[in-house]
Amino acid sequence: MQTPQEILLAEPRGFCAGVDRAIEIVERALQKFGRPIYVRHEIVHNTYVVNDLKAKGAIFIEELSDVPPGATLVFSAHGVSKAVQQEAQARGFSIFDATCPLVSKVHVEVAKLAKEGYEFIMIGHKGHPEVEGTMGQLDYGIHLVEDVADVARVQPGQTAKLAVVTQTTLSVDDAAEISAAVRARFPQVREPKHQDICYATQNRQDAVKVLSPQVDLVIVVGSPTSSNSNRLRELAAKLGTTAYMVDSADELQAEWFNGVARVGLTAGASAPEILVKQVIDRIKALGAVSVRSMNGIEETIKFPLPKGLKIDAATGFEIQERQPETGPAGR
Repeated sequence: MQTPQEILLAEPRGFCAGVDRAIEIVERALQKFGRPIYVRHEIVHNTYVVNDLKAKGAIFIEELSDVPPGATLVFSAHGVSKAVQQEAQARGFSIFDATCPLVSKVHVEVAKLAKEGYEFIMIGHKGHPEVEGTMGQLDYGIHLVEDVADVARVQPGQTAKLAVVTQTTLSVDDAAEISAAVRARFPQVREPKHQDICYATQNRQDAVKVLSPQVDLVIVVGSPTSSNSNRLRELAAKLGTTAYMVDSADELQAEWFNGVARVGLTAGASAPEILVKQVIDRIKALGAVSVRSMNGIEETIKFPLPKGLKIDAATGFEIQERQPETGPAGR
């Protein structure tokens, strides 16, 4: 029986800048204000990350009524609706927003175009918190499509001013196909100058496209609730390579590796590298003798933290934000 000989690692894989920032916001808030810190929804869709933050003092909730008055609240990386923002402010919480800046960019675009009279078609997955947050930027005039068939059924109130926006963690290819169907039905539709699907989602999918033909099996490290992780597994399978997604090394099954010489390994944008290392150790225990990284794009993007959580690494003290000038020149 053949056992795996080599593990080929996708590059890039794992944490993106938005996930790094969201986790750091919760950890900094715990450091500054002490436990507990309340987080609306899972900060990112990864079981290991959520459990680690729970152990440090984070409490994850879905309903704001579960947060005591005066508490510190963090919005998850997926973003929230206007209604949730307004309720949190009305309840008097100290709020830190960990919404990924690339999701916030979509929210800003929706708000700007809505003021100009636009309605929207949103490409995304029903029930996903990012979709609920983006659609919740408006009271009406934003219509969800999940696939090409939905495009034929959607009925905007008007088509003279119609724009399309996209969930940031979709399959790049699927989103392109749905966008083409939207353009075919609504030729005047306005599309974003830069696609909404985030750089990290695209880079990880591009890496899987290079990885899959070179291996006999693809393992994706990611939690079942992670949209971008699910898309990586689906993409590998679509390219003709057997693929499984695991939340941890414990979920690996020895029979998956029967007759497999080379294993491809990647991780969704919310999966920490420690889980990848544990998966590597488990595959080595099954017989793999070498680990090799692909060449790939190096990601250098880093998003700034919100005011009030910036701490100087050397001194450990909070960085004081410089106040704008109040004289005539600064007004």
